[in-house]
Parts: sequence; C-alpha cells; structure tokens
Amino acid sequence: MPEGDTVWRTARRLHEALAGKVLTRSDLRVPRFATADLTGRHVLDVTPRGKHLLTRMEGGLTLHSHLRMDGSWKVFEPGRRWSGGPAHQIRAILGTADRTAVGYRLPVVELLRSTEEERVVGHLGPDLLGPDWDPDRAEENLLRDPGRALGEALLDQRNLAGIGNVYKSELCFLLGVTPWLPVGALPPDLAARLPGLAEKLLVFNRDRLQRVTTGLRDQHLFVYGRAPRPCLRCGTPVRVADQGDGSSERPTYWCPRCQSGPAPTPDRHRAGADRPRTGA
Repeated sequence: MPEGDTVWRTARRLHEALAGKVLTRSDLRVPRFATADLTGRHVLDVTPRGKHLLTRMEGGLTLHSHLRMDGSWKVFEPGRRWSGGPAHQIRAILGTADRTAVGYRLPVVELLRSTEEERVVGHLGPDLLGPDWDPDRAEENLLRDPGRALGEALLDQRNLAGIGNVYKSELCFLLGVTPWLPVGALPPDLAARLPGLAEKLLVFNRDRLQRVTTGLRDQHLFVYGRAPRPCLRCGTPVRVADQGDGSSERPTYWCPRCQSGPAPTPDRHRAGADRPRTGA
C-alpha cells in the first residue's frame, strides 16, 4: 500500500543497491524511453519526494517513477529468481554488478534532465519525510480551501506530501472528526495539531513493514480496513464509504460515535464489507 513511508523505504532500498555504482544493465519498458541506454552511468542517489522516486545519474539525468496504486520496486542479488510479478508487468530494470532493481506495474516511468525535476514534483506541498517539511506551511495549505472535506484535503499532495488513504482515515480518527468535516470547521487547536501528528505517524512507521497507528500489539490500525468490526475504543461498528469525486473515490473508514461531524451521503456507503484498497 504505497504511502509516504512505503516510498521512503523503497528509496532507501534502491539507494543502498544502486548509489555509487555503475549501471551494467538498463531496460525501460515504456514506449517513449524504450531505446534509452543508461549503461555505463554512475547512479548518484535515489531520493523520495512525497510519493515520487527520483533516481539521479551522472550526466544530469533523472529517472522519475511513481508507485501509485500497486507499483513496486524489487531488488535482487545475482542468481536470485525475480519474484515481483509476471514478466509482462516489468516497466523498468536497472542493474549493477551485484544488484538488479526491477520496477513492477509502475504507472509512471520517465527519463528527464535533473534540472527539470521541478516539472514533476514542484507542485507538491511540504514532504512529511523530507528535508523541506514545514508544519506551518502544511497547515496553511490545508486551510486555504475551508469548504473542502478534510479527507480530500489530506489526500491532496499539493497541501502536504506523503499521506494516502490509510493515514487519512487514521488521522481523522485520532483527531476525533469525520473525513467529511469541512477543513474550515476544524477547531483551531486540532488544525494546529494535525501536521505534527501526521509527521509523527509517518516517522514512526518509515522503518516498519507493518504499519501501526494504535500502539497495540494485536490491532495495528484503529479504523482502516476494519468495517464492520467494532471500534477499538467504543465498540461501535466501524463504517466505510467512498470519498472523492468519480475519478478518485477512495474507501474511507470511520467510527460514527468517536468521530464528530457530517457523514457521507447514503449512496456512497458500502454494504458493510471490509474491502480495503490501496491509497492515493
């Protein structure tokens, strides 16, 4: 489930495998860049930016990739069988003498000049796991459209970068408000607390394979993926409904007792099924 913490771990894994080494194999399986040959170039670094990955190489080139819903990068040692999916799902291969990075189901793979990186990531808000993190600017960005639903505002990477559908649902639960509450109706103390809480969750989970927001040993998430099971706090059945416009609806989980504020319209409710999908 690619959210900011997942992308951060992926970047670290790719950086450890590729940075400082010479590419001995390159294969970009997208029509626009299928003839590009990166072999012989040193990889300088692999940097995450929100949910984007920037693999920088000597000569001023950057390979930009994005995981979106179910993309992934896997790293393999020589002789190890590639196990990230069938071969037809491979979109990129970057290999060195001792490691091969294989990108599966990547919806975005593009080669660009490093000087043009702002074209693909310049629109992003402060990165929760990046050196540009600025909680005051994140709060200002979120409040810029006071009539917008909080859940939608949190998923908008132009406000702050790194939150996906899991953290959206969990943050709203921890704040005690529904994801449909207009941002402008959020009490000032909660608005000020939100960016720091979001950073705390992502920093806590960036080194973990199992995402945890509860602090409990056997129950890792408060509401995401739990409908119609009981709320961990009050026992009320957790509910799920789609949130967003028709092109970007995401399943959103909440406790109708613990979280105050408006609920979704009836036609967006799901039939109590626990059917989590990946975040934005």
